[in-house]
This record gives sequence, structure tokens and C-alpha cells, in this order.
Amino acid sequence: MSRKSTTGRITRVTAIALLAGTCLAGATGCQVGINGQTLPSPYYLQDDVQYFPSGPEFKLSREAAALKAARAQEKSDRN
Repeated sequence: MSRKSTTGRITRVTAIALLAGTCLAGATGCQVGINGQTLPSPYYLQDDVQYFPSGPEFKLSREAAALKAARAQEKSDRN
């Protein structure tokens, strides 16, 4: 093989690899962080939405009930 043929083949393979890499990078949808912002993928409108039902406003309701019962028990023990 001549040197010109080998150089042309390397250039062609490099160009195909760069084109394939560009196509793959453009086809992926992932989050990107730019200047401290997390930006969504370009396909965020097609994503399925997860629904999380709202819970109680006061997150420690069981603990508050237990403290109230303990105070009532302590108060009844004093009498």
C-alpha cells in the first residue's frame, strides 16, 4: 500500500468516527449542568409524569400524638 492510500483511509475513518460520535451525542437526552443550573433533556415533554400524592402537612403527627399521650399519662400519674 502506498502512503497516500493509507493517509486517505485514516482520514476517512476519522471523519466517519467523528460523524458517528456527533450523531450519538445529539441523539441522547440527558440532563446538563450549566453554571449551577440543572437543565432538562430535550425530551422532557415526552417523559412520563410520576404522581406523588400529598401527605399530611405536619410530618411528625405520630410523634406529637405520642408526646401528648405521655404528657397526659404523666399528668394523671401526679394526681
